Amino acid sequence: MSVVPAEAQAKAAEQAEATAETETRARTAAPAAAGPESASGPVAGPASAADPGTPSAAPLAPAARLLPALAAVYRAQLSRARVARIPLLFVATFQSVGIMVLMRGVVDGGDAARAVVAGSSVLVVAFVALNLLAQYFGQLRASGGLDHYATLPVPPAAVVLGAAAAYASFTAPGTVVTAVTGCLLFQLPMTNLWVLIAVIPLAGAALAGLGAALGLLAPRPELATLCGQLGMSAALLLGVLPAARLPVPISYARDLLPSTYGVEALARGFDARPDWLAVLVDLGVCAAVGVLSLAVATWAYRRAAVR
Repeated sequence: MSVVPAEAQAKAAEQAEATAETETRARTAAPAAAGPESASGPVAGPASAADPGTPSAAPLAPAARLLPALAAVYRAQLSRARVARIPLLFVATFQSVGIMVLMRGVVDGGDAARAVVAGSSVLVVAFVALNLLAQYFGQLRASGGLDHYATLPVPPAAVVLGAAAAYASFTAPGTVVTAVTGCLLFQLPMTNLWVLIAVIPLAGAALAGLGAALGLLAPRPELATLCGQLGMSAALLLGVLPAARLPVPISYARDLLPSTYGVEALARGFDARPDWLAVLVDLGVCAAVGVLSLAVATWAYRRAAVR
């Protein structure tokens, strides 16, 4: 049995490693000389993304449509308003009823009584739709809440319209209670109170759009609250007081207030023979102002969301 010296074993190992390294280099150099296709198969391109073994990016979800998004925002805002705004609705209703009780000692009947009842009823809409919505959007902008809506696949119009519709419809019970109470106080007919079915949404849309625009355009939430309070005060002074007893310059300012036309439409309904054409004209003006104010509010929302 022969023993191989250690030096011979080391030399044999070195020769084996050199041979293996030479073979590896030869295998690598041969495909490279033949071209890129022989080295790694077909050149990778757009078609290689279709390889079943390669994970592909998930497709984006389709953008939400306006009406379903509007319905979702409306339900969410209405549920929130029911929880947080019910005490304020009672305040708005009692405020309007208190104004009618005070005016009962001054106004006996006629056109003045109709103006007081109609103005006090629409004042509930102004208190909630204009004042509270201006405060809500002002606080939402200041606290960064608009960033939450901006991350959702919801059109900007759906956010503004949903919130405006929720706040406007939330005023319906208080407006009806105020109108019925006013009719009992001033002995006015209730036959045409169904006009409220059109007055509440149309006047509410106009005032809610104005309130949303004020809240979104105000640089600070305090200014949004101030603008909402001033708008509600204007609706109180220019809506409840009879138009015939106002000075001429103030009557012009009354014509610029969106709630004026809702007040006029409701007041005409208390007449023995209402002028329905004039009622339709007043409601049409409310609708036009509502579309314009909501469009401005939507633009203001886009402007505030990208800042």
